[in-house]
Amino acid sequence: METFNSIECFVRSAEVGSFAEAARRLSVTPAAVGKSVAKLEARMGVRLFQRSTRSLRLTEAGQLFLREVSSSFNTIQNAVANLASAGGQPAGTLKVSMGTAFGRLYVVPLLGEFLRRYPAISPDWHFDNRQVDLIGQGFDAAIGGGFELPQGVVARKLTVAHRVLVASTDYLQTHAVVKEPEDLSQHQGILIRSPQTGRVRSWQLTSRNREHSPLTLKTRMTMSDSEADCAAAAQGLGIGLVSMPIAVPFLESGVLQRVLPDWYVDDGNISIYYAEHKLLPGKTRAFVDFIIEQFAEQGLAKRFSAV
Repeated sequence: METFNSIECFVRSAEVGSFAEAARRLSVTPAAVGKSVAKLEARMGVRLFQRSTRSLRLTEAGQLFLREVSSSFNTIQNAVANLASAGGQPAGTLKVSMGTAFGRLYVVPLLGEFLRRYPAISPDWHFDNRQVDLIGQGFDAAIGGGFELPQGVVARKLTVAHRVLVASTDYLQTHAVVKEPEDLSQHQGILIRSPQTGRVRSWQLTSRNREHSPLTLKTRMTMSDSEADCAAAAQGLGIGLVSMPIAVPFLESGVLQRVLPDWYVDDGNISIYYAEHKLLPGKTRAFVDFIIEQFAEQGLAKRFSAV
C-alpha cells in the first residue's frame, strides 16, 4: 500500500507540475508528497523529477515511468473506489464543470432525483463558462460545447449547439422589418464576447435549407453571457444572438421572439465530457448515464434545436 501511495503522489505531481497542488488534491501536506516521491525514487534507483524552487519537471526516466504506470494506476484506483462504494452503490465526491446559466437552468433541477438514486455521492459542481482542463484540474466530468478534445478525454453528445436571433416585440414593432439576413445590417446587435478570448466572433447564419449568409448586425453592445444578452434584448435594446438553451425560457414566456426564425447559427454540439478509462469510476458512470437519460426523457435535444 505504501508503494501504491507513492505512485499516486508521483502521478498527481506529474499531472499538475507541483507537489503543493498535488498535496492539496490528495488532502495531505506538500512535505508528505515530496517524501513519498523521494522514497519511490530511492526504491527505483532513478530520479523522476528535476526540482527547483520554482518548477517541477519530469526527467526522461520520469516521463517513461509516467507513460508506463498512469493508465494502469487509474484503472486500479477506479477499481478500488468502486469496490469501496457504500453498499456497492456509487459513492464519493463528484467534481463537475458546467456553464453558469445552462447548469442553473437544466442540470441543478435534476440534482434532487440524482441524489435520491445515489445518496452516497457528494456533488462538487463548478459553474463557469470557460473550458476547464478536465484531467489536470481533477474534474470527473464537464458539460458544455466547443471543448477541445485532448488525449484521454471522450465526449458524449447531448444535443446540438444552436444560436438564434431574438428581440422583444416592442423592438420589432418600432424598427425596420427583418425579412432577409441582409436586413440585419440596419439593426443594433447585442453580441456575445468569448469568455476565453474576449473577442466577438464573426458568425455565419445557416437556413433550414442549408443556405449560408454572414451575420451583419451592427455591434451596439457585447456580453459574455447569453442570459445577460437575453435580458438586454428584453428591454428593447437591440437584436441578440444567443444560445438556444438560454433563449428557450424567454421564447416560451413570450418575452422574446425569434428574428428570422428560419435562420440560426450552427455552433457544434453540447456534450458531456469525461476521462476515458477502461474502468470508469462508479460515480462518474452514474452521472453520465443519468444526464443522458434525463436529456432523452425531457426531450431537451428537441427543445434546444433551432430547426
